[in-house]
Amino acid sequence: MKILLVGQRTIQLHGCQFTLRVLLALTVTTFANAEESPSNWEGTIKPGHVRPHVEFLASRQLGGRAGADAVRAAAYLRKQFETCRLKPLFAEESYEQLIPGTESEAADADDPLTAKSISASKSPPIVGRNVGAWIEGSDPELRKELIVIGVHFDHLGTRNGAVFRGADDNATGTAMMLEVARQFSLMKERPKRSVVFVGFDMEEQLLWGSRWFVAHPPWPIENVKLFITADMIGRSLGDLPLPTVFVMGSEHAHQLKTTLNQVGSPRGLEVARLGIDLIGVRSDYGPFWSEKVPFLFLSTGEHPDYHTPRDVPEKIDFDKVAAVSSLVLNVVQFAANSEQAPIWTDDVSPDVDEVKAVLRITQLLLEADGQRRFTDLQRLIVTQAQNKCQQLLAKGTFTVNDRKWLIRTSQLLLLSVF
Repeated sequence: MKILLVGQRTIQLHGCQFTLRVLLALTVTTFANAEESPSNWEGTIKPGHVRPHVEFLASRQLGGRAGADAVRAAAYLRKQFETCRLKPLFAEESYEQLIPGTESEAADADDPLTAKSISASKSPPIVGRNVGAWIEGSDPELRKELIVIGVHFDHLGTRNGAVFRGADDNATGTAMMLEVARQFSLMKERPKRSVVFVGFDMEEQLLWGSRWFVAHPPWPIENVKLFITADMIGRSLGDLPLPTVFVMGSEHAHQLKTTLNQVGSPRGLEVARLGIDLIGVRSDYGPFWSEKVPFLFLSTGEHPDYHTPRDVPEKIDFDKVAAVSSLVLNVVQFAANSEQAPIWTDDVSPDVDEVKAVLRITQLLLEADGQRRFTDLQRLIVTQAQNKCQQLLAKGTFTVNDRKWLIRTSQLLLLSVF
């Protein structure tokens, strides 16, 4: 289990047993209620838009997007930004932000010629590169404020002859970012705030790309009013038939909860808001969280093919990727044009929506009973959790002790069902 220090927090990262289904059970905040949200709408981004990006980035030819193959993936992102005629993000009109390493990292470089040339030079070795572009806002004042969409494009590479293609982790999130960028490039009117698109390298190495970006931003980090990232948005939690995307972080900016309700969701997609504090850092929102930048993290959940060579494009639900991408597009548009930007808050209080979310999860589990083939004991645990949640909602109050029960029950669901 890896540990990442971010500011004053000690955070578990990519623990072998600490999966998103753990996070789901422990930290659910709310499913967006149908009565609070507008009717489902048709997504602007279609499956045919995102599929080519995923298939290329997760092809065998890209070797798992690590080392020299990550450079090829970065070149693909740069080409997409150039085609969309987006402005380069970094100094000297560059789309790339080079990430320096150490001599020991140079010695471990995948390409022996690269390692040799680095060792012979006096410059620090380059171990990765972020790729970024942006659209400048139209409002004379608000253009100084930034909405950043950042996703990691790297993966685990090739190990013992097996290619870890990383279709869901995270070619799907990268496809989302590229298509949102394309949609913004096609708009006749620019948004009021500036919108930034970044592909982070080296997420699989302790979030090194996003950490470097936050430590060396192209502008003061306080100018970032919202950071959005997505990691694994093309499958479902535990391969259950869940039409759900989990959206985490809105509890740290109350306006984001309102935004999600007002935007609604594309047809066929459910939005589940989750708390982030008990999750720790699972992806590139970590460095922004440390700086108290309002953020949203989207994921459809961890599945059995996570971090294995079985994570391939053939298993991706491209309808879901397109729907999540369309959701992000609408949220970014809303945030980029709102009068008031999201404001960070440390005041995170539990609320009865946690109970509603766990109730919804139990309903989905029982609906999937025939496919999962639950044992009698598993079915009993889920049913009891459902009944207790219904009692709490009927009572109309949600106390500290009730929440302790909710956490224990969630842990029991975790251990026994997932």
